[in-house]
Amino acid sequence: MFRYLPPYKPNQLACGTGQTAVVTGWTLKQAVISHLQSYEYAVVGQLYSPTRGLNVLIRNLLANPHVRYLVALDATREDRNAGAVRCLLDFFESGFERGESDTGRECWIVRSPVAGYLDPELPATILEQVRAAIAWERAEAIAAAVERVQAIAQLDPLPVWGEAREFPMAEGVPSVLPGPRYGHRIEGKTIADTWVKIVHRIKTTGVVRPTAYDGFWQELVDLVAVVTDEPPAFHFPEPNYLPIDRAFLDSYIAQVMDDAPHRDGVKYTYGQRLRSWFGRDQIEQAIAKLVCDSGTARAVMSLWDVRDHDAGDSPPCLNHIWVRIGDRELSLTATFRSNDMFSAWPANAMGLRALQQHICTEVARRGGLELQLGPLVTVSQSAHIYDDCWDNAERLVSNHYASLHAIRDYDDPSGSFAIALDGDGAIVVEHLTPGSGEVTRSYRSRTAMQLYRKLAADFPALDVEHALYLGTELQKAETAARTGQSNRYVQDRPLRLDFPV
Repeated sequence: MFRYLPPYKPNQLACGTGQTAVVTGWTLKQAVISHLQSYEYAVVGQLYSPTRGLNVLIRNLLANPHVRYLVALDATREDRNAGAVRCLLDFFESGFERGESDTGRECWIVRSPVAGYLDPELPATILEQVRAAIAWERAEAIAAAVERVQAIAQLDPLPVWGEAREFPMAEGVPSVLPGPRYGHRIEGKTIADTWVKIVHRIKTTGVVRPTAYDGFWQELVDLVAVVTDEPPAFHFPEPNYLPIDRAFLDSYIAQVMDDAPHRDGVKYTYGQRLRSWFGRDQIEQAIAKLVCDSGTARAVMSLWDVRDHDAGDSPPCLNHIWVRIGDRELSLTATFRSNDMFSAWPANAMGLRALQQHICTEVARRGGLELQLGPLVTVSQSAHIYDDCWDNAERLVSNHYASLHAIRDYDDPSGSFAIALDGDGAIVVEHLTPGSGEVTRSYRSRTAMQLYRKLAADFPALDVEHALYLGTELQKAETAARTGQSNRYVQDRPLRLDFPV
């Protein structure tokens, strides 16, 4: 009798005493386990992504050379990252070759249309032994997978194919700068740009914590992301650096919008939670409420079920949606209790934007209102990036973050400031409202320090870049006045004095 002993992610696997590894992709592993006895399988586990899970899966197989069969369930091919199962089977069928990952590190690349990598410290000869020793097959339905596993269990046991080998995984340790742990605000015009800023913020100041999944994540608590101008057709950068493409987005939007029927192994979709889970179509309720009262603050949709507290697996990450009309625009705010910001947030945000567009269109049509799309706001209570994505996250930030700050992509909602020197050499600062430029208050002092302290007290929500800019301009104005050259100071222009300071 064998016993499967995985050195990696043991808490995420169901281990038995057979010789068949069962990979369920995105299908819940319990959907297969419930039909089997533990002596019929060696291990049952899910595989979410070829760039995240393949290294762990292969390492665990190397540590358990008694596994001689692999049954891969590919029942959710339309779901995100479902290509992981195809990539795994391509590894066994087509092999691998030396190359570089998308982060530029040396690795083994699976010969597959789905990008999948294996660490270079896994010897090619050992990987070839795994490919030769394990008989594999693909099943498109849970019943077919169960039937095949049970049939294999009736066969005479095969001998182990080699010695158990363990290959330690390199642990990436992020450098974390000091910063607030709670309550962050990030704003951008598009989902793509906002995502890069989110990843940068988490990688810069996020706290590294252990997860419930035998690993670590880098996390910020209560991160508010505001997307102001995502176009109706959605913006995909060229080349596309998002973890999704348009084909996947179409299927994901359906999961958010539609009352998807129950599928074997899939507990629910967000659309099902919104449309029928509680016996009410909450999307229609929200539309009707806004048509009846466009100023209401009660257009609320809830996805959390009190029974989720007792559920063993996968309670919904998206818990609450609130829709509001103000200034002839419809905004949507969504709250996530837990949010994978690297792999999932772009799809989450685009799916919610599609829901926002639908509600806006229907409220305008049924209520005879002139409405436009307002901001999309997500509140991610646990905003995190898993450790197996840290390298990719750092690469993303390195390639794209700096360009977002070359030109400001939005105005500071706190307003702007006009700075000048009066005839007495005092610095005068006028605060102007966003848009109209109406003067709300005026400040006067002879020192930059007094002024920036007043501004910081009166405008605590100033954008960081804007605050740094104000400090620079105020110091230029003070220097000009102190040297008796007040006429030399012009806001936003270099300060050129007649003599050195």
